Amino acid sequence: MCGICGYYSFKKEISSKNILEMNNAIRHRGPDDEGFWISDGFYGKSFSGNDSTQKIKGTFPLLNEASSKIALGFRRLSILDLSEKGHQPMLSEDEKITITFNGEIYNFKKIRKQLEDLTYEFTSHSDTEVILKSYEEWGTEMFSKFDGMFAIALVDLNEQKLILGRDRVGLKPLFYFKNNDVLVWASEIKSILKNQFIKSEINWNGVYTNFLFQTTLAPETCFQNIYSLEPASFLSLDLHHLEISKEIYWNFPSDKNENITETEAVEKVDQLLSESVKEQLFADVPVTSMMSGGIDSTLITAKSKPFKGDINAFTISYQFSESEVENASLLADKIDIEHHVKKVSDDEILDQLKENIQHFEEPYSSLEVLINAAEYAKNLGFKVVLSGNGADELFAGYSHSLKLNKWLSMRNFNFIRHLIFTNNDFSRKVKNYFSQDDMMDFFRQSQVGMKPVEAKSIFTKNILNSIRTNLSDKKLSESKDYQGLFEYDIKYSLSSHHVFRDDLSAMKYGVEFRYPYLSNDLIDYVSSLPEKLRYNGIQNKPLLRKVAEKYLPPEILKMPKRGFSFPLSHFIKTEPKVRAFIVEHLNSLKNRNFFNAEVIDLWWSNQKNEYDCVKIWQLVTFELWYQKYFENE
Repeated sequence: MCGICGYYSFKKEISSKNILEMNNAIRHRGPDDEGFWISDGFYGKSFSGNDSTQKIKGTFPLLNEASSKIALGFRRLSILDLSEKGHQPMLSEDEKITITFNGEIYNFKKIRKQLEDLTYEFTSHSDTEVILKSYEEWGTEMFSKFDGMFAIALVDLNEQKLILGRDRVGLKPLFYFKNNDVLVWASEIKSILKNQFIKSEINWNGVYTNFLFQTTLAPETCFQNIYSLEPASFLSLDLHHLEISKEIYWNFPSDKNENITETEAVEKVDQLLSESVKEQLFADVPVTSMMSGGIDSTLITAKSKPFKGDINAFTISYQFSESEVENASLLADKIDIEHHVKKVSDDEILDQLKENIQHFEEPYSSLEVLINAAEYAKNLGFKVVLSGNGADELFAGYSHSLKLNKWLSMRNFNFIRHLIFTNNDFSRKVKNYFSQDDMMDFFRQSQVGMKPVEAKSIFTKNILNSIRTNLSDKKLSESKDYQGLFEYDIKYSLSSHHVFRDDLSAMKYGVEFRYPYLSNDLIDYVSSLPEKLRYNGIQNKPLLRKVAEKYLPPEILKMPKRGFSFPLSHFIKTEPKVRAFIVEHLNSLKNRNFFNAEVIDLWWSNQKNEYDCVKIWQLVTFELWYQKYFENE
């Protein structure tokens, strides 16, 4: 787990000051080591940095004032092969292929054995070297072989290619900027913004989708000309002709196992999850499990115990989370593991409120509790944390999935919206419900962001006129069943939203989150099952519950579905300091003339429910995002 960055300047060599500043902007991602590689496009040379280990400094000269067309930067969080043999950028034997890599390849031992059988020799025990030699053997076909989470930047001087690649579901972020002068990439946008060719500009299309979906839909971001490389894809740049191409290397299986029984499916999911947990427990540093008290995370913890007898777990506790803590403790007692509980007070939230919000690179509709989880894990001495994230998307765990069948039948009456002429709260609610014409509308409604009519009303007229409010190009599967919703949940709720914030939260404190539910085999198997086994419209996660019955106490299985989140609306309504914080930033926002001041005042004065708080918080976090990335350049 690390941070990577780099650039290719098309027309001229530029100062290494660019890569030094870019790498320093993501220092938090890798406190253990750093490294650089620069090239004129034909030959390259490795350098150390101020934060490199002493051995690396003794091996490579310090990068100071230099110039180059290509530069790679790297920050290391040592997880596998803690020696300098795992140092990056890593070069091939002929020094013509150079790689930087962020993430973990869980099946790297199996791939290494295949390569050794093909006579390849290895000098380290790292998965990075396995990727490098996989490229030498299979080229870009290597991506489909990797089971794990990864963002890879690779320069092949022999073939005159630059390749950026990302894992299947986007567990590791990779952003890039391109214009006529340069291609720039990094693990975080704040690194890209340090390049001399780039000036922060707002992408209002990205802000609009952010307000609707709680996240900006890939490949767009809230920054003009900065994109998120889509999951399961790689980008290739021809260094001679400066032509860029993108290719998707994986999609959901099209064939369904229609004849499989529920018993067979339960046994297979149980087996695949065990295999995934076993693989993801492997590390050369301490590993812990994060439990929220629900089925997903407690099941991961229970299945870890046979493979790692000394596994322990921790739980982050907020106001109103007593039942989650109780259930997590119940499981810890049942399987006899050490269980840490961290109570996060309101004062702790307030102390870091602005800093934590601004760490994220787009507006947000909540407070991210995983920042506190990452900080606590680090304080306990852990670098690797197992997470239950992904189970809701894979096994139909969200409450909105239970509303799908009703919507599919009720949308036949969508013409009703044209017969509603009143404008009170109830009428607007009914009209909004009967305005969900397709699966994307239904998914958008479930994300609890602004409604389209609200998002359009909040922008000033000149900005609204510049926004593409027609989002047809963002549509995924529109199949009239659960499979369509499943694809939205995986590609937008999971990839663009949850794991993106997981990564930023964890890496702020140099911690790695891992996701046993999101192994290649488990995703492929579950997505190929018939709908009747995955989804029944009555109970969330019916298939996973059958697996969990073998491992979890009944109290956990009976607990109602609750998100692992902070009680934002209660915080806003009961904490005077937060209300003052909101008023201060709303007033600042109104002076910018981006948004309609009258609508802002109306929303703030009508805080009736949790949803009303979300809308206000989206505006507050927009203001904080703007201050961080546009005023402090």
